[in-house]
Amino acid sequence: MEEQIVYFEKAGEENTSEALRLVRERASARGIDKVVLASTRGNAARSAMEAFANTNIKLVVVPWQFGFAEMLGLTETHRFPGELVAELEAKGHQVYFGTMLFHTEDLYGSRAPLAMANVLRVFCQGIKVCVEILLMAANGGLVVTGEKVIAIAGTVSGADTAVVATAAPSTKLAGLHINEIICKPL
Repeated sequence: MEEQIVYFEKAGEENTSEALRLVRERASARGIDKVVLASTRGNAARSAMEAFANTNIKLVVVPWQFGFAEMLGLTETHRFPGELVAELEAKGHQVYFGTMLFHTEDLYGSRAPLAMANVLRVFCQGIKVCVEILLMAANGGLVVTGEKVIAIAGTVSGADTAVVATAAPSTKLAGLHINEIICKPL
């Protein structure tokens, strides 16, 4: 089997439109109807909602957990807007504010999440976030263990990384598989 991976010359939000186009194309080719998307302030979620309009694709949007922006000393402008949650849900999508697993120093009595996050960043920041949001969405019951989905994330803002994955919760980490890389920054 041959498949194309798109590498963006630079990381960042300028790749969002192309990443979403590639995801829509791959979802159609694979019969995937669920996309797990990282979105901090809602811009990527709005873009994805538009890009996947008139398709059978449903979004599971995963913003930062409550209190994370404040922990970093950021303002409310870094918070996912409540009105966008309502708009997404009205269109059949879901939004999940779960615990950001790789920002927890003592998850299940282990410092392993921080080490795992650093290992995943070897590929790129977006791969780390894709794995994290897949685990979070499965923990929240918004994706089913073993379900094939697409995860999209980015570097700082926007979307520049996407993967086809088999979902699993954090309690069954070995069940999570990255099946294909759709795109990522060099």
